[in-house]
Amino acid sequence: MAVRPDIIEPEQNRQRLVRQARGSRAYQDGLSAEEAVCSVCMKEGWLILLKRARTRRGEIDIVMRKGSLICFVEVKKRKTLRGATECLGVSQQRRLYRAAECLLAAHPHWSYEELRFDLIAVDDQNALHWVKDVIRQM
Repeated sequence: MAVRPDIIEPEQNRQRLVRQARGSRAYQDGLSAEEAVCSVCMKEGWLILLKRARTRRGEIDIVMRKGSLICFVEVKKRKTLRGATECLGVSQQRRLYRAAECLLAAHPHWSYEELRFDLIAVDDQNALHWVKDVIRQM
């Protein structure tokens, strides 16, 4: 008997639903981590310019300014702070840099003397670890 491709086996369907639920949870966790980071940054005197800034070259979680410094922030949420700080790969660094170039071109009114790329790691207990100038450090 031939297997019809339009019929999904119950186990395959269950696995698909589990993956969707896990992805949805991760997405919501990421959003709440970004909001927590924005709150902390604003308390420290940062002005949030953009959140989830999408460009044709990629997305930057947070763009913020303090004085003459514009900072592009990548927020990573993982079970541990160590896991979150170790997950920014070279290709993602390249994507962040290129997305920042697009944002700077799209916002010529932003005046700055310095640009920086930071990583803010968030763990399951919502503890934060801020790695400043992360792209130059790697």
